Amino acid sequence: MDQETVHQIQRQLEEEAARRFPAGLIRGVAVLQPGDDAAVEPRGLLVRVLLQADNAQSYERQLDEFMYASKAAMTEFRRYIARNAPEAAQLEFTLDESAGPKSTRAVLSLRPSTAEEDSPGLTPVMARLRPVDLETLDALITAGIVANRAEGLRWALARIRERPAFGQLRERAREIERLKTEF
Repeated sequence: MDQETVHQIQRQLEEEAARRFPAGLIRGVAVLQPGDDAAVEPRGLLVRVLLQADNAQSYERQLDEFMYASKAAMTEFRRYIARNAPEAAQLEFTLDESAGPKSTRAVLSLRPSTAEEDSPGLTPVMARLRPVDLETLDALITAGIVANRAEGLRWALARIRERPAFGQLRERAREIERLKTEF
């Protein structure tokens, strides 16, 4: 995505954040592209809302208070992004980076959901991946095989389930569970 489009999205989101959140809470909005942050998926964007920090309180307490006071505004802002900036795969609320060391910042991430991800039967799972694993998922996205990292993991697991050895492994696991209950 070209820089002008990213800046246009950023300006639009800054205006929307100013409308939705009380004055003085939001310091700014950053829109990050792949390469700006490892959390940004290929062909995606990450929206980072920077909260005004108060050095008199702990970072965690400030974020907790913001979340409690702004729950409805956060939900509406998330919906706005899903409708108006569908490239944004992640919405993150964090304290102003100048407020303290990055290692002590408290961060809340909300992923604008898709209809598929809201489907019953899907369980959210968080995984920590090595760089080579992340590169593999991103290659699947770039090639157009999957739309995002979550879909890439589901795709890989489906390929594993297709293998005959997996059926045998699953049967053995069930047998082990049955034997455990007999103990």
